[in-house]
Amino acid sequence: MKRNSLTSLPDNLAQKLPNLIELYLHSNNIVIIPEAIGNLARLQSLDLSDNALQLLCPDIGRLRSLRHLRLSNNRLKYLPPEIGDLQELETLDVAMNQLVSLPDRLHRCISLQNLTVDHNLLSHVPRQLCWLHRLNQLSMAANRLSFLPLDLGRSRELQFVFVDNNAELKGLPSYLYNKVIGCSGCGLEGVAGEASGEVLSAALVGLPAEVKVIGSKADGVVPLEELAMRTLHQIYHHLPADLSLVPPITLPKSLLDLLQFPLGHCHRCSQAMFTIIYPKLFPLRDTALAGVHRRTTVSFVAYCCSSRCLQTFDLQG
Repeated sequence: MKRNSLTSLPDNLAQKLPNLIELYLHSNNIVIIPEAIGNLARLQSLDLSDNALQLLCPDIGRLRSLRHLRLSNNRLKYLPPEIGDLQELETLDVAMNQLVSLPDRLHRCISLQNLTVDHNLLSHVPRQLCWLHRLNQLSMAANRLSFLPLDLGRSRELQFVFVDNNAELKGLPSYLYNKVIGCSGCGLEGVAGEASGEVLSAALVGLPAEVKVIGSKADGVVPLEELAMRTLHQIYHHLPADLSLVPPITLPKSLLDLLQFPLGHCHRCSQAMFTIIYPKLFPLRDTALAGVHRRTTVSFVAYCCSSRCLQTFDLQG
């Protein structure tokens, strides 16, 4: 049913084709998908690219057998949280839309291997994305990103990360140093000639609000609140992800959520971090990758948990 100038789908599609496995509807004029789409229980591949979709119904989350979902070149401004219910999903392509964010629940797509979000309006990436342990390729080129999650690239499975043409992005997590990356056109506003402290500040623009302290080599004592969070995390991180199942903790929900999804892990020793980071800057132009990536002024940033790890971290170690 591709290239047929379709504007809608019949509500009884699942009744007529209950065993449908693949559905290709790209290059039509479809504006909305009926809720009945969720009744296609055996559907494994759905291609709705090159349409006029403005809304994706929550019932998309009922396609529990879905492995490939292609929604590129539409008019989507957001994805429903229910997309996180697609635990068999391996490929998600939402390039060339108008997305301003990704749903936090996307990390529940535990089979996701390839995520493409090029040419959207993303200003940030949820750190929960780093919990997609099967993700192999992530492409977020041509967005409005100014900061990437601290743990991006920590997973060994993630080997390809493309963030080209995010002009305000000046810092890449050091985990990405040994990955295949695309960062052409990043940091083009430039910080050449500025003092190292100003370069570091520019690389940290967009830090999560939970970061209360930016530590340095001179800060030998970790704040008490941070130590308390690290201790609680050590106690509970082996328990179920739903922290409501553990004995009550007199902490705000925001901190309970932070226990479940820390800001990141120390790039030197893997200690979980919650309210403080110790960043160390490595301008890409000063690394062995300088000859590969020319049209960029980004730096690799190592996020450490203490002044000791900060001083001993080696990008190539």
